[in-house]
Amino acid sequence: MLGTIGIFVKNANADPLTVTWFRCAFGLIGLTLWVISRRQTRFLRLTRASAPWVLAAGSLMVVSWGLFFSAIERISAGVAIVLFQFQQMWVLVLGALVLGEPIGRRRIGAVSAAMVGLVLATGIAEHQASGDVRQGYWLGVAFCVVGAFCMAWVTIIAWRLRELPAGILAWWQCAIGTLTLWVWPMQHGWPALGTAWLWLAGLGTIHTGLAYTLIYGGMARMSTGRIALFQFVYPAVAIVVDRLYFGRHLSSLQLMGIVLMSVAILSAERARAVSRTRPGGTEPNEINGA
Repeated sequence: MLGTIGIFVKNANADPLTVTWFRCAFGLIGLTLWVISRRQTRFLRLTRASAPWVLAAGSLMVVSWGLFFSAIERISAGVAIVLFQFQQMWVLVLGALVLGEPIGRRRIGAVSAAMVGLVLATGIAEHQASGDVRQGYWLGVAFCVVGAFCMAWVTIIAWRLRELPAGILAWWQCAIGTLTLWVWPMQHGWPALGTAWLWLAGLGTIHTGLAYTLIYGGMARMSTGRIALFQFVYPAVAIVVDRLYFGRHLSSLQLMGIVLMSVAILSAERARAVSRTRPGGTEPNEINGA
């Protein structure tokens, strides 16, 4: 599902913040139904201790969504999704700096390899050689890197709020986006009634409400190692969609960079899973925000 998000954004033909608001608004409807069906409405009540963290996580996620949709306008959805996977490397770095997780040689090697893969995945080698750089391309890459950093902070905060059911934090993310971004389409105009609204509604209900429900339900039944493995389905599907639907082809160096990033991230995830099984081991929850 998430791998087809580029199709919905492209056909909606709306500006990034309007797309973000629709994703939040319709996602909020879907997640509200999920919370009610799970009888978890009592968890929506914030305490004085949890409120600042929930609001911070929600705000960061909304910012990352806005940056993601802005990036899609400048680079392909497939490349944007791949670059956003770098948030897991940010989690490793922040986990060491903020949570005091030990930094081993394997993690240092994984981060270094992922950085090299990130550079290759952006297509910098081909662009420098040919001089063919689409306007705003590197701004889109920067949006992805910054957005991934915001998502990594959401993961760290989610670990701090691990007592909350995962769907509750996502509900607040959508609620914050709905309440804060409605001014943008009000001032800049709503999309014309018709197919654009259907695509935007699908973005919120399918790629947020339904997708998150399936993800949270699946994560509860799987080990961390399998979750880490299956997370690569998301960018892989996005790349296939880019090729089949949009006719965008990745170069061999870009594919090599994606493989290098994937191997590095998977290696780091397995190291964290092993660390978690040891006495006293802890691990932040994985949040796939894009």
